[in-house]
Amino acid sequence: MIDPAHGVDHDPCQTGAALIQRKAFCMDSIDARTMDKTSAFDQLLQGAAAQPEPQRLVFVFATADLPEDATPAQRQRFAAGYGGTLEPVICVDKGPGELASFDALVTECATESAIESASESRVTAAPWHVVFAAGLSGRNGQPPSGEQVDEALQAMIERVRSGRVESLLALDKTGQALQFV
Repeated sequence: MIDPAHGVDHDPCQTGAALIQRKAFCMDSIDARTMDKTSAFDQLLQGAAAQPEPQRLVFVFATADLPEDATPAQRQRFAAGYGGTLEPVICVDKGPGELASFDALVTECATESAIESASESRVTAAPWHVVFAAGLSGRNGQPPSGEQVDEALQAMIERVRSGRVESLLALDKTGQALQFV
C-alpha cells in the first residue's frame, strides 16, 4: 500500500497493517450541515431494516497503533492523527432491531469486551479507535446462519488487517465517519 503523503510503499500483507487517516469526512449521501454524530450509523440501521431479506449487521472494532520499529517521522504523523496499523479487538453481529443507537452498540461492546470469530472467543480489555460495519443479507426470508455470520466476521477481520476496508463503513469513537487512504 502506498502512503500518498510520503510515497512510502507499505506491504499490508507482509505487516498485517493498514495505513489510516483518522480524520472525519462526509459521505457523499450525507449532508454535512445536518449530520449529527450518529447519522451515518442511523442510516446503516434504516437501510438494513428496509431490505427485503432479513439482515445481520457485522461490526469489527479495531485499535490503531504503531509498530515497534516505527520511524520518528511515522511516530510524528501518528501523533498528528495519521498512519499506523489496525488490529481487530472486538467483533459482534446484531440484527437491525437489536440496536437503538451507536452509543448503545459502543456501551454493549465495552461491557462485553469479547472477541468472537469463527475460530476463537476470548476476553479482552483492549481499547478501540475505529469500528467497521457491514450488512449481511439473508435469503428466502431467513436471516444469515451463524456460520455465514462467522465467515463474514472472519473475512472482515482479514480485510481490516490487510487494509482492504474501502467498502466498509468506518466510524470513530464518536460515530463520525472516517476515510481511509
